[in-house]
Amino acid sequence: MENISLMGLHCHIGSQIFEIQPYIEAVNVMMKFASIIKKEFEADIPEIDFGGGFGIYYSDGDSPLPKKVIAESITDCVKKNADIYNLKRPCILVEPGRSIIGNAGTTLYNVGAIKNIPGIRKYVIVDGGMTDNIRPALYRAKYEAAVANRMNSSDCEVVTIAGKCCESGDILVKDINMPKVNTGDIISIFSTGAYGLSMSSNYNGIPKPCVVLVNDGGSYVISKRETYDEIIENDIIPDELKRI
Repeated sequence: MENISLMGLHCHIGSQIFEIQPYIEAVNVMMKFASIIKKEFEADIPEIDFGGGFGIYYSDGDSPLPKKVIAESITDCVKKNADIYNLKRPCILVEPGRSIIGNAGTTLYNVGAIKNIPGIRKYVIVDGGMTDNIRPALYRAKYEAAVANRMNSSDCEVVTIAGKCCESGDILVKDINMPKVNTGDIISIFSTGAYGLSMSSNYNGIPKPCVVLVNDGGSYVISKRETYDEIIENDIIPDELKRI
């Protein structure tokens, strides 16, 4: 194509996918599209990005596919289609994102107030919430949690872990069975390595938490805790208002 250097094609079919068939269908569609471009414009497609969406384990019912199965299935299907349509085999790109980092992250919260509403539910309110993890409010995402400072306690109860943002949707984990929680306990919520910090906000003027890397017995702060001064450092008061 004159004046155009076509480098590749891209698709994205969704998130938290636990079956291989959707990827096979995506490869079939994209390779057929590549053959149409080849036929109509005599242009080869050097690379195809098949996106991501590889599911990870968050809670019961999640069954992630082995990465080797995904890689081999996509590669074999690309080779098959290349032979069918007489195409050069493109460079294969994927976007593993969440599947790399999701399970590596755990968020720790301090328990503040505990509110029991008889016949309704018991709320455990922590010092974070939808500002550091918006996914439960946005998508009704489910997580598993534990009382980090009493992991082996057997005295359990059903509670709902809520944030401190004064929003009805600020629920991190709803109706979870866990060891009896007391004010001052540390709650750990697992698999928060993806779409936590990257989707965090300063809603209600809440500073973002620090991020600590733990490796081989060592711990390292890799993103420092935000301060209130840093939240307002870009705010400007016009001179005229200063005189009021």
